[in-house]
Amino acid sequence: MDFQANEGKNLAIEINGEKWLRIPVKTHVVMKEDDLFADVVDKYTKDIREKGDIIFCSEKIVAITQGRSFPIAEIEPNWLARFLVKFVYKSPYGIGLGSPYTMQLALIDVGLPRILLGCLAAVVTKPFGIRGAFYKVCGKKAYAIDGPCDYTLPPYNKYAKMAPKNPDKVAREMTEKLGNTFIVLDANDLNVDILGKPSKSPDGKFLKALFKDNPLGQASQQTPIAIVRKA
Repeated sequence: MDFQANEGKNLAIEINGEKWLRIPVKTHVVMKEDDLFADVVDKYTKDIREKGDIIFCSEKIVAITQGRSFPIAEIEPNWLARFLVKFVYKSPYGIGLGSPYTMQLALIDVGLPRILLGCLAAVVTKPFGIRGAFYKVCGKKAYAIDGPCDYTLPPYNKYAKMAPKNPDKVAREMTEKLGNTFIVLDANDLNVDILGKPSKSPDGKFLKALFKDNPLGQASQQTPIAIVRKA
């Protein structure tokens, strides 16, 4: 079978002298009514995946199928969310917590005490040129929150979402159903985070290295799944 990389991306990557394929898998626009296994992952990979393949899945569609993505019209940011968002670094790679809507989700999901502690850490470390202290304190749940961007496919260009719930549990259950190791990842052109995996192996550093160039893309590619296979 002839596999194609997304435009501007590479199909293969070499890690420690071994070449690996990252096969992008196109899906429909996933909605919360979809079952992650039956309607998405198994449906689109069953004719492609082989024994030993690793299935990587964007945390975004995991969160969507868990009902953790919301139209911004239904989110009402409070005064604190509107205040805190003024101090958030605006990244070109995603809105993150740079919106009152996503900040409101962070207050709900991460909790006020931890958010305030993260803000304090950011204030203390900023004069020393240290960036990212807020997310180190608030954790992956905060980092994975994202909001509406111009390049996001409709209807999610007007949605904000939380991080997926219990991603390690999702990874274990999906691995059992698929017969292939299933990984939940959060990747963009700036960073890669492994949010969920079924066990201590494969090694997290190896999994991150596989996606350091973000082969799934971030816009209209509509490829939230990748099958990773040793070339």
